[in-house]
Amino acid sequence: MIDGSPQPTDPASRIVAGIETLTRWAAALRFEDIPEPIRVRAATVLADDLAAIVAARDEPELIGLTAGMAKSSGAAEATVFDGKGTRLDRYSAATVNGSAADWCELDEGYRRVICHAGLYCVPALLAEAEAGGATARDLLRALTVGYEIAGRVARAFGWATLTLHPHGSLAAVGAAASVAALRGLSAQEMAKAISTACTLVVPGPFNHTVEGALVRNVWPGVGAWSGLRAVDWTLCGITGRPESLHDVYASAFNGEPHPEELTDGLGEDWALSDGYHKLHACCQYAHSAVEASLALCAKVDASTIREIHIDTHWKGRHLDNAQPATTLAAKFSMQHILAATAQFGHAGAEAFHASTLTAPELAAMREKVTIGAYEPEPAWPNDRPARVTWVLSDGARVTEECLSARGGPDRPLDPSEVRAKIRGIVDAPYPAMGAVLERLLDLDPADLDRSWRDTVAAMTA
Repeated sequence: MIDGSPQPTDPASRIVAGIETLTRWAAALRFEDIPEPIRVRAATVLADDLAAIVAARDEPELIGLTAGMAKSSGAAEATVFDGKGTRLDRYSAATVNGSAADWCELDEGYRRVICHAGLYCVPALLAEAEAGGATARDLLRALTVGYEIAGRVARAFGWATLTLHPHGSLAAVGAAASVAALRGLSAQEMAKAISTACTLVVPGPFNHTVEGALVRNVWPGVGAWSGLRAVDWTLCGITGRPESLHDVYASAFNGEPHPEELTDGLGEDWALSDGYHKLHACCQYAHSAVEASLALCAKVDASTIREIHIDTHWKGRHLDNAQPATTLAAKFSMQHILAATAQFGHAGAEAFHASTLTAPELAAMREKVTIGAYEPEPAWPNDRPARVTWVLSDGARVTEECLSARGGPDRPLDPSEVRAKIRGIVDAPYPAMGAVLERLLDLDPADLDRSWRDTVAAMTA
């Protein structure tokens, strides 16, 4: 019993009750209620995902997308972080920045389930906060709320296979939740906005990543637009139904509902605590493979490799494409990731440049990669392991393994590493941005109280 009312037992009603509880908590949450380590995590997610947006500024398809959006944009009110001073209406800016944020595979992710909660909140928040004149403090509170809701909704429905890609199926929910929090909607209005947004999601197939369909990169941008509009439409009475989350994710998408995930540990177990950050510009499922490969690079001459074999977890085995046709496919190709890491000694953006797709030596090495199962698979947080073996030209075999890649809550990166990554991306196109983000990461009170519009102006000056 809660407040004297009997609790529902069917999954759909339990989901409705869970969202009501979650949004009551979210609407009442003040910035001062957020523990300082979680505020720092929110600032880190914001800065890291903003850097991921900047990193994609020279991608030719993204440049074309920006030009196309500019043709139909309304009044300039929000920045596109393309290094060129582009400003569009908030919906167009959120669409472009959302599409850029996942392009280079450098955005933050949520480790407990398949979800990039920051990616689903940040692009819409950047546009809304700049257009609406919110403060950085307001933005970080809204990001904390949106991240919590996106992460919990992702946990509330489970799938046994990699069928739906979360960028399509969750981005609109994160955007709506965070924008609703930024605009100060009531708990009831926020619940309606979330229920509306979930009906606007994209049923993006997961295999589009492995096959390299670049439309996948646009799904977070579409979600940012849809989430913003879901809030707009909610305020004029156009909404889904209270059961929409269950209707979409359980009934339509055939997910297994776990209603308790919406409320268990609420206000104590923060979703932001379970995020991860990436130093390698490829799918996180392969980061353990990268780390094992780097350990081999440190002790063996990679030029003597004759064959590569990897035993890895079931999600990693889905990254099976020896002939990636696009840079996206390369970042989701275990063969390319292993071959490129061996050749270049890293898995940074250069290892997935368009020129690497047709490089003869890399193409030949990709064909020499075989993939097997790591059995038995360990429990979380070691549920994404890799054991990499190089067979050398003289027949010798050398092996290294990594049970869990660095960057997650079990093996966090040092804050200086994340800051160095951010500065390495933003310093050239935006010389002033790094210092501003450093102060934000330090939760400088003056910067928290400054309007985000002024902060953006300072970063892009």
